[in-house]
Amino acid sequence: MKEAVIVAAKRTAFGKFGGTLKHIEPEMLLKPLFQHFQSYYPEAMAKVDDVILGNVVGNDGNIARKSLLEAGMSKSIPGVTIDRQCGSGLDAVTTACRMIQAQAGSIYIVGGVESTSRAPWKIQRPQSVYDAPTPAFFERASFAPEGQDVSMIEAAENVAQRYNISRQAQDEYAWKSHQKTIASYEQDIISQEIIPVKAKTTIFQQDESVKSRLTPALLGRLKPLLTDGTVTAGNSCMKNDGAVLLLIMERETAESLGFTTGMRFIDSATVGVDPTILGIGPVNAVKQLLHRQQLTINDIEAVELNEAFASQVLASKQLLGISDEQLNLFGGALATGHPYGASGAALVTRLFYMENYYRTIATMGIGGGIGNAALFERWS
Repeated sequence: MKEAVIVAAKRTAFGKFGGTLKHIEPEMLLKPLFQHFQSYYPEAMAKVDDVILGNVVGNDGNIARKSLLEAGMSKSIPGVTIDRQCGSGLDAVTTACRMIQAQAGSIYIVGGVESTSRAPWKIQRPQSVYDAPTPAFFERASFAPEGQDVSMIEAAENVAQRYNISRQAQDEYAWKSHQKTIASYEQDIISQEIIPVKAKTTIFQQDESVKSRLTPALLGRLKPLLTDGTVTAGNSCMKNDGAVLLLIMERETAESLGFTTGMRFIDSATVGVDPTILGIGPVNAVKQLLHRQQLTINDIEAVELNEAFASQVLASKQLLGISDEQLNLFGGALATGHPYGASGAALVTRLFYMENYYRTIATMGIGGGIGNAALFERWS
């Protein structure tokens, strides 16, 4: 079986909903990333078999195809867009790796993009064309049948209650995520992931949701989002705009083009869970992945788990037995934000730059009750 290796990875900084990147369409968020790859890896980019991108709330077109054309890539490259909600970016990565293993191609551009600021409005169609009610707007489609299709906040609260995750623990974890992210910027750890984006007169190159003045006391003053709940705006991620691209190649092809280091794809798993506690999706996905590879969580040096809500991270950490020394070492989405379709690819990008960690996992909890996870090893 052919081996898939990740040889390059970059992302934009993530902007807040309605923030600095609010006027930039998804394909234009991706353009500087494509241009970077075209500049640094022209020989590989001239041989790309396909572009696979995750996207959730976009304009409902094939953003992968539109983006590659906008970036001036060959019209012979098809492009495909994946929507598995928050898991879309990670699915884009694993899909390309599986295609390489199946010998369907040798070079792929993958990743994800999201502009929550530019997302089109959704309006429910009336039952009859003769009805003329006031238009009914809705934010998202249903992820599960009636009675199981809870909101993300309700699902996070369900996880907190079922697994006894206190408000204090959630707030403390959120504060630490910001602190770790700030420290990582100060040490130029996160900066190496980022390609600057021009936003009108601003050069945007730092995640906009990070709060340097946040304190546990400030988090403690925030009201719960649900009556008598524990989930707040402070221990939940923000909606964000941003893009991620990775260059994935068949190993022998990579070596022929002069690449000698990166990450090797080992395996991935995707599972379903109860939609009302979707935040624990990573638990079953990681367990299945470890079982198949005959590994334990102690064999994993670093785990990147998307921080949609502190409650889901803490519950997954507890159920999987992940240590503080393994989990989200340089901060996570509670600080940097969650551009849905790009977030899974961002986790892999983070792992790509963690060169001192040999065996690593990226994992996501997904709307509708799904978890996905991917296992990598350092290639050098």
